[in-house]
Amino acid sequence: MIAALPALLQTAQELEDRAGRRGEDRHDCWAVSARTHHLAATTLAKVGESDVSWLAAERAMRAADESDDPLVLASAARSGTHALLANGRYEDAMELGNTTATWLASQVAESDPSALSLLGMIHLRAAVAAARHQDRPTATRLPDRAEELADDLGSDENYWQTGFGPTNVILHRLSIELDLDNVSYVVENGRIDVDHMPQERSVSHRIDYSRALSLAGHGDEAFSELRTAERTAPQLVRNNPRVRETLRDLIKQSPVSGGSRSSEVFVMAQRCRAVQ
Repeated sequence: MIAALPALLQTAQELEDRAGRRGEDRHDCWAVSARTHHLAATTLAKVGESDVSWLAAERAMRAADESDDPLVLASAARSGTHALLANGRYEDAMELGNTTATWLASQVAESDPSALSLLGMIHLRAAVAAARHQDRPTATRLPDRAEELADDLGSDENYWQTGFGPTNVILHRLSIELDLDNVSYVVENGRIDVDHMPQERSVSHRIDYSRALSLAGHGDEAFSELRTAERTAPQLVRNNPRVRETLRDLIKQSPVSGGSRSSEVFVMAQRCRAVQ
């Protein structure tokens, strides 16, 4: 994806130029540019390029505003919350999420599954920001709103690549509790069937669950979850800072075998750039 982004972004710029010259398809041109910059923002955030991620998210939101499509704008705002989270700007992410959710709720039909999904995910991303800001009341209230929307949707779906539905709400609750240092809750409730979920969401959960298991001293189970995640999506795992942190902890927990250069843990830590 990183290799493909320069050409995609150049095409998005050409579409914006075309939108400025022609009238009949200008909204579509801006919408495609917004989606392309959204993709850039979320991808760059995953590989640690947080500053550039925010620039891409800003471009996504500007293009989405020109598209005059509330769903495009809501999707772009979701990329903005991702970028703000990656930059540690948790209060800004909460504010963007709450403002977008309030606006979107007044713009779309309640029965639109795409709107339900985007609105639900915006609540969940704002809840993650609240958890990282250690605002427990907000972090527990927003998933309740998302759960109501998931119930209205009725099943796990993937409208607008959100992966939103009842299971995703549960997974976000677990991630939020981990950010709030409620490790025991995650260990007790984290064994969730995620095989039917979009790959990125299922792998993110396994990474979180592994982190909780490691913090609780269940090293073998934690490593098993990481290996499953890596087999599913190697690049997502090897670029994730939480994976590196967990692998370093696992090495410390087993300094003789885990720290040995011949051990599976150490070899995986090298692949993930957790150790030299």
